[in-house]
Amino acid sequence: MSLLIKKYFEENNFVQSNIESFNNFVDVRLQRLVSEVGTAVPAVIPPDTEEVKFVFGKIKVGQPIITEADGSTRKVMPVEARLRDLSYSSPVFLEVSLMIDGKERERAEIQIADLPVMLKSKLCYLHNNSSEEIIAAGEDPYDRGGYFIVNGTERVLSLLEDLAPNNVFVAKVKSGPVTHHARLFSSSPQFKIPHVLERMKDGTLAITFASLKRIPLVVVLKALGFTKDSDIPALLNLEGMDEDIYINLIDFVDIKGDKADVLAKEFIAKSAGMLQEDENKISRVDYLLDSFLLPHIGQKSEDRIAKGYFLGRMARKLFLHKLGKVKKDDRDHYMNKRIRLSGDLLEDLFRANIKLLVNDMLYIFQRSVRRGKILPISALIRTKFITQRIRSAMATGNWTGNRQGVSQRLDRENALATLSHLQRVVSLLEASRESFEARELHPTHWGRLCPLESPEGKHIGLRKNLALLSSVTPEPMPEDSTTLLNFLENAGLKKPQYMESAK
Repeated sequence: MSLLIKKYFEENNFVQSNIESFNNFVDVRLQRLVSEVGTAVPAVIPPDTEEVKFVFGKIKVGQPIITEADGSTRKVMPVEARLRDLSYSSPVFLEVSLMIDGKERERAEIQIADLPVMLKSKLCYLHNNSSEEIIAAGEDPYDRGGYFIVNGTERVLSLLEDLAPNNVFVAKVKSGPVTHHARLFSSSPQFKIPHVLERMKDGTLAITFASLKRIPLVVVLKALGFTKDSDIPALLNLEGMDEDIYINLIDFVDIKGDKADVLAKEFIAKSAGMLQEDENKISRVDYLLDSFLLPHIGQKSEDRIAKGYFLGRMARKLFLHKLGKVKKDDRDHYMNKRIRLSGDLLEDLFRANIKLLVNDMLYIFQRSVRRGKILPISALIRTKFITQRIRSAMATGNWTGNRQGVSQRLDRENALATLSHLQRVVSLLEASRESFEARELHPTHWGRLCPLESPEGKHIGLRKNLALLSSVTPEPMPEDSTTLLNFLENAGLKKPQYMESAK
């Protein structure tokens, strides 16, 4: 057994999952962020043109370099970055094209940022080096990497423990006007939106998401295209087990006919207190339903039927829990948890800042147009704009979403303290709250989290450490999901009716 464990640690790094997450961020997620932005259209354009837009192409990341006082650049090693209070970072280049009236006027590859590089990642000069090469570079051959060097300080991104997105959690409510609820965090690449489906004491169901508060579920389903009253019981497939659904239908039986979806949208607009004209109200409700209702399913009008089926699944699970056929979901079960690694955290940081960079570029362009000029692309993008924000977040630990303490100074008190810090997992729950169940040991922690290492005091049970032999599986890519669906379909799994009709 000891031979196996020794062989495991010879071939595997303690922080391999975190390093692979950073590599995935560089290889896949950065380009995905740029593709999300796609194009940018300025509000002010030259008077003799009809259409102006910026198109963002490929993004690439180099290896760590520094720029000396005379303007020359050369590669920098981690030991030099520590001694000279430098940042061990790589330049990020983005291909930007300026299109005027459908023709490409200019194309340039511009440096948009300096990205801090994780030690021992594929961008690092120490990647896959032998012990002799690492010693020659002035480094410790037993150093596992997995951290960053920002302004000469070693910084580590704490792993975040979060609830699994896109999962429905049902529970009974002990007091108040609500008897049962189903909660869901719908997560898309752009944002994460909480959804709450509640059963009131009179048996009615109401859903809350984005700016819409407690809108009747039947009304939302009719606005999504389920205009016939017979469609909704079939959607829940309860087969007479519960009569609450008919109570909901009776309250809104007057929303019917060919324009039932329009009447439902008008009801939603009135409930939300929208004061625009009728046409603007309908378009506003359409925007809310497409963009903010279950965005993980899709954000187009053709995704509304699929969203209706998902809401039906939520309501069915809530009713089954009310009838005692489905147990309350255990939010502390590690099947319902996800560990967010460095790649996930950097993706959040870059997504917020790349949008600000695009807005800053458009502002500079529009200001130049008002002065009668069109500046070259190189003059529109400020390299230090994103760089300063990233370094500030890495140096202070203040992250997007008002999270604090995400980046921390690496503990170098001794070798074990360093290893412990690199394996630390932090919960997003507030330390000032009791949260007894979240702090307790759970059977599913076995083999994944250390049962002993946790600080005393208010952070007990909220700060944990990965077990030495544990690893975190990477997030599946869209192509992996397609491969799995094709495999299941070939094995005999049938697609839902709404997917077949859409095809």
